Amino acid sequence: MSQFKNLFMVFTIFAFAPFCSFCYSTNAGYLYPQYYDRSCPQAQEIVKSIVAKAVAKEARMAASLLRLHFHDCFVKGCDASVLLDSSGTIISEKRSNPNRNSARGFEVLDEIKSALERECPHTVSCADIMALAARDSTVLTGGPSWEVPLGRRDSRDASLSGSNQNIPAPNNTFQTILTKFMLKGLDIVDLVALSGSHTIGNARCVSFRQRIYNQTGNGQPDYTLDQSYAAQLRTRCPQSGGDQNLFFLDFVSPTKFDNNYFKNLLSFKGLLNSDEVLVTKNLASFELVKIYAENNDLFFEQFAKSMIKMGNISPLTGSRGEIRKNCRKINN
Repeated sequence: MSQFKNLFMVFTIFAFAPFCSFCYSTNAGYLYPQYYDRSCPQAQEIVKSIVAKAVAKEARMAASLLRLHFHDCFVKGCDASVLLDSSGTIISEKRSNPNRNSARGFEVLDEIKSALERECPHTVSCADIMALAARDSTVLTGGPSWEVPLGRRDSRDASLSGSNQNIPAPNNTFQTILTKFMLKGLDIVDLVALSGSHTIGNARCVSFRQRIYNQTGNGQPDYTLDQSYAAQLRTRCPQSGGDQNLFFLDFVSPTKFDNNYFKNLLSFKGLLNSDEVLVTKNLASFELVKIYAENNDLFFEQFAKSMIKMGNISPLTGSRGEIRKNCRKINN
């Protein structure tokens, strides 16, 4: 009965989710799309052109930049803490389990920052660059566009423990993943829509090996994984070795932002455990997967709303934080 209650709540959230076009109140101040219109009118164009060049050179970069924004926002809020290298008292989040050997795209953000510092010094934050790059990466691969609320400032510290604990992991249970989202002010609709970003990008063998060999400790693959697909995965993901071997998260259209990810889930061909639990462990999330699999426009609309909502997690505004000159280190 409680699951049907959840389902009713999902559709209630859908129907009445507020969506303001101009100004986004957060618990730490206001962000708005026109923030740089006077101080750096070319800012968005500069970000867009460099992201476009990077994605043209390597299609995978779109997913990498989108993922970085996600991994930043879930740790201390959207404050570019993930970009800081270790130095002095700072232990970099790049060393955390979710980021080590997989977080990438830092050089692209460095290039954007350098270009913006030449155009309008000490004006555009690294946190805002990440939010814009995530939107542009989505659009460049065929996904929806949205106006990015701006005005974030950059943190002066990082949190390795926060990165290890707060970012949803491929082997987390559905309830753990949902709890991690809810602690950030995101709901089940946001969880399912934002999971749809796995329509592009790759995952490493090490992140799903357990599913194809020993899901519950009995030496058997996950019964919720299509067995012919599992056999295919085993050919390039051995029981030992090959940890860094890459696999498409959406094998149907791996570089195109669309709703095939959700169709794959309904065929039990979601690559990660954290993907497939959306259809096997919760009725409300299962219904949302079905809706997005049937209606690409609805998925795009909700993805844009959820990205704005995620980008509003605890930003530093006003006099808090700083505008870093170099995204990798705090100002002297």
